[in-house]
Amino acid sequence: MKDAELEQLRESYSKLRDEAVRDPAFFYDALFRHAPELRQLFREDLEGQGMKFMTTLGVILAKLGDESAVDPHFQELGKRHASLGVRISHFAPMEEALIDSLRNALEDDFTPELEALWRTAFEEISGRMIQRGGIQNS
Repeated sequence: MKDAELEQLRESYSKLRDEAVRDPAFFYDALFRHAPELRQLFREDLEGQGMKFMTTLGVILAKLGDESAVDPHFQELGKRHASLGVRISHFAPMEEALIDSLRNALEDDFTPELEALWRTAFEEISGRMIQRGGIQNS
């Protein structure tokens, strides 16, 4: 990704993070609307889990341009998700939940171009997690 694209992601993430403070479970509520069967994979504290998700996403975005700095995060996240039973097929509803969360947080500022950029970033991040963490299909 280009530096300008990374900056757009980071700026919009800042607004997403602020919204997550107000409604920390929004991402997971959106996820379970897209894939109710995934609820069983998560503990009861969805607000805490939501804040952890936002923090992790922020760390990844901060280091996304530096492969050597971010690669260990992808491996750790992938292995952790695999151990919890996350499968490759679960990433599609996760992407939609993230897009819903961004749309909610950014409202009119969530342009089609920014959505495309986030989808590209999500595919890159999830692809690295899957590859480095050994996440399996079904």
